[in-house]
Amino acid sequence: MIQKMLKFVNIGQQNPPKRDKIERKQDFNEIYKEFINERAKEQSSRCSQCGVPFCQVHCPLSNNIPDWLKLTAEGRHEEAYQLSQSTNNMPEVCGRICPQDRLCEGNCVIEQSGHGTVTIGSIEKYITETAWENGWVKPIEVTNEIDQSIGIIGAGSAGLACGEELRKKGYQITIYDRYDRAGGLLIYGIPNFKLEKQVVERRIKLLKDGGIKFVHNFEVGKDSNLKQLRDKHDAILIATGVYKAREVSVPGNDLSNIFPAMEFLTASNRKGLGDKVEMFDNGTLDAKDKNVVVIGGGDTAMDCVRTSIRQNAKSVKCIYRRDKENMPGSAREVTNAEEEGVEFIWLSNPKEFKGTNKVQSLIVDKMELGEPDDSGRRKPIVKENSEFEIKADLVIKALGFDPEELPKLFDEDRLQITKWRTVKVDFDTMETNIPGVFAAGDIVRGASLVVWAIKDGRDAAFSIDSYLQSKQKQKVA
Repeated sequence: MIQKMLKFVNIGQQNPPKRDKIERKQDFNEIYKEFINERAKEQSSRCSQCGVPFCQVHCPLSNNIPDWLKLTAEGRHEEAYQLSQSTNNMPEVCGRICPQDRLCEGNCVIEQSGHGTVTIGSIEKYITETAWENGWVKPIEVTNEIDQSIGIIGAGSAGLACGEELRKKGYQITIYDRYDRAGGLLIYGIPNFKLEKQVVERRIKLLKDGGIKFVHNFEVGKDSNLKQLRDKHDAILIATGVYKAREVSVPGNDLSNIFPAMEFLTASNRKGLGDKVEMFDNGTLDAKDKNVVVIGGGDTAMDCVRTSIRQNAKSVKCIYRRDKENMPGSAREVTNAEEEGVEFIWLSNPKEFKGTNKVQSLIVDKMELGEPDDSGRRKPIVKENSEFEIKADLVIKALGFDPEELPKLFDEDRLQITKWRTVKVDFDTMETNIPGVFAAGDIVRGASLVVWAIKDGRDAAFSIDSYLQSKQKQKVA
């Protein structure tokens, strides 16, 4: 280990090369190039192999990061991949889109000591891509088929992870989704320049090849209600995510050309997938030659501004009510957006949308940060007589997501929800108040990260397996 590791004192931090900002603005391809083998081994060798691996502690999946870094440094890439995928159902996705600066890399011991973090996410992506290239990624092979079925509502990260874990045990898995493709936000929410769709599509194909069934264009409450699905399967997982856009309650909100973020991003992603999208094709959801204003400060807002740049918008502005230091989005994404020409207007909040029939401008208040609120963040306060006007042809609202009214949507009044309208579960078992019905991911915890959804899906799989085994034992008894 002494020869292979602990090289952070001699070797500096290095990320994979980033494509030139002029070049990358012209297309939707991923902006980071791959590590070459020697660079991946070199960066892995910087790991200090510390006694308490804070990178692992701060990873929602508790990935065995120091161990697979050591294996990568030693050139044992297949073993590194096997270890990585043992705790993560989509390492190639997490390596690309996890906010590592807030999780593993941000808590790396050598980062705290001033040597610069090990570039964990890029190495995770490298070893997984190497595995795909070499055929080490295999479909699920079931040795013992179990005559019990699980219906999973939602083909996003939580549903896919849960389905995979249960299929490995031999259960019959059917995943229902309202869209025409599986993947949820991975397909329709996250732009290609962060996550190319073939990365998601090959993972879905792998699950299909492993025996998982997908039913698309299926809406619970319309095609079947929750009770009917419950009668059809031995257990149910609700993993719908949260898609209801939060609104800006200001005058003029009913003007045209004001859209929620998901509508804008879905149109762009569908075009990239080759679909016909009427509202994009007629120019309504195309940012080309428009003055675009995005409201919000999270990663979804960054996806919107960077998509607008690639659609050749005339100008792209992002307004956010707090300052840069208090922005909820990834610092890396903000930097990428700034490089690509996005103008950030910090400490600003919309007061009114103006226009005749369609939006033409925003009246914006300047803000200042006051005392911390209940969340511990400093509360933004309007500065008196500070308003100013911004020209806008297209406004995108990226203020976060709330759950839909699932009891009503699913035609199941018995399903209990919390005061936040998320599904109420037993936090130990993830089971709802309806026996045999479980829930996981954003529909339980609220809008969060893909890595947390994967963890929730894996945890739900464990609980569902325990529930079904107990049920089987009762039958035998």
